[in-house]
Amino acid sequence: MRTTDLLRLAALVFTAVTCVVMGDTAGKLLTARGVDPVVVAWSRFALGALVLLPLSGMRLSELYIARDWRVWLRAGLVTGGISCILTALKTEPIANVFGAFFVGPIVSYVIAVLFLGERPSLQRSLLLGLGFIGVMLVVKPGFGASFGLLYALAAGGCYGTYLAVTRTVAGSYRPRLLLMSQLLIGSLLLTPVGISADLPALSWPIMALLAISALGSAVGNYILVVASKTAEASLIAPLVYSQLISATVLGVVVFGDWPDVISLCGLALIVLSGFGSLVVHQRSHAPVLAAK
Repeated sequence: MRTTDLLRLAALVFTAVTCVVMGDTAGKLLTARGVDPVVVAWSRFALGALVLLPLSGMRLSELYIARDWRVWLRAGLVTGGISCILTALKTEPIANVFGAFFVGPIVSYVIAVLFLGERPSLQRSLLLGLGFIGVMLVVKPGFGASFGLLYALAAGGCYGTYLAVTRTVAGSYRPRLLLMSQLLIGSLLLTPVGISADLPALSWPIMALLAISALGSAVGNYILVVASKTAEASLIAPLVYSQLISATVLGVVVFGDWPDVISLCGLALIVLSGFGSLVVHQRSHAPVLAAK
């Protein structure tokens, strides 16, 4: 993979995770207004499916995708992950939630090595660990036994497994078809719970936040599907740490949460982890490229 391709991958992943953070920020604002987290999750899937279905190019002949158990597993994982993180955001600070959530890349990395046959180098393994240490510095108070953080940890586990499963199906289906499958299945899974919950009064602010929540998540996950078609899950995993940078910036802008010096050091380690992984990957493939 050339340097330009690596930089393009990094830009794709950062754009994707930033969109996801924007959607989760809107979700936190909604729960602060008294909207049930499950209703937010349900509306995210349903609105995303409604808006993107005309643009998906989905054909009746592609409904065979529903026979693939991996597609249902992937959709179930992202549905559970989004529901859990929105529940966590209702009661916990956004930095702590994303800190606990970042068990996700570790889970994805382990699954990629144990079950997908990927063999990342020792250097890349150490860099992933360095990024995780950076996360610990950012969320230094954050791993208490509160129910909110337990939900965030569950969300991270779901998300990490989702990334690995996405890698196994990304080459079999169109990205837009995969996105629509998770939106439609997620809507189906959450409908019984969503319709039984207390629905909010649809004021203009509520509708705007619901739209941002739905589109941010849909666009972000679509871009991740595109990235997963061209790169190993173990390479994408460190880059997903850049999500914490987006979360920190939005935390400052939206909630007024300024990071302290230790948190800034943690962010620097996260950036170093992602950038270092790209450098190591480039060097390890340079001899192959030169031979070609």
